[in-house]
Amino acid sequence: MTDACIRAVVESIHSSPTQAVLYLSGGASLQALGLLMSVPGASNTVLEAVLPYSRMSMIQLLAKIPAKYCSQQTADEMALLAYNRALKLSSPGSPVLGVGFTGSLATTRPKQGDHRFHLSTRTSDRHWASTVTLSKGLRSRDQEEKVSSYFLLKAIANACKVSSTFDSELTESDVVADECERFFDEDKELEQLINGQICFKVYPFSSDKSNGDRKIILPGSFNPLHDGHLKLLEAATSICGDGYPCFELSAINADKPPLSIPQIKERVMQFEKIA
Repeated sequence: MTDACIRAVVESIHSSPTQAVLYLSGGASLQALGLLMSVPGASNTVLEAVLPYSRMSMIQLLAKIPAKYCSQQTADEMALLAYNRALKLSSPGSPVLGVGFTGSLATTRPKQGDHRFHLSTRTSDRHWASTVTLSKGLRSRDQEEKVSSYFLLKAIANACKVSSTFDSELTESDVVADECERFFDEDKELEQLINGQICFKVYPFSSDKSNGDRKIILPGSFNPLHDGHLKLLEAATSICGDGYPCFELSAINADKPPLSIPQIKERVMQFEKIA
């Protein structure tokens, strides 16, 4: 029954519009990824999956030496990196998801520390994180991987706004701690953009995504947007052929002061009016 429930959840994830990048280290990495990839339609969801398993791989991913390789902070940083990567790889206007996971489970030698995993998901308007400490000695490595992969899959489903009815198989002796959830409105997201936490924000005024894999981008300050801008993009699209036409508004400009949040929203409004 559980296998059928999990398959149904994964099918619902693949049927959702969300596109995801997953950065997974240890623990549930392979099992969770296998659950997602084994059901047809995975290409609708998974843009990229990276398993930074060695210390050097993790250092290169984070572009620094983490204070702890297995920690909630590391999982949060992985999720944010994955979210920014998903923004770059996704179809224009598609909701995107970044997933970060790091775990320290049972191994071939006895461990002095806890058997635990840390999980973080990031979407445009929500960050969710949780740390789970498993009851030590209760399960084998395979069983710990199964529990952590189920918990991870449920978190992905939740981020994709998909109901997950299967049991993650945690027991009362396992501890789910430090669970937190933060929501972002448009102003907060633009603040994160200006601060460099996220690389860009998409305002999809066109519902036609047929040429979304190839983008034709016209950057500018658009102060104001005028007919010349529209004709330039029209000419570029004509020259380049098929592609998804985009205007790029630079919030941070090397030659000009950075835009404020009200200025960004005011200039974006110009495109909404002509969309």
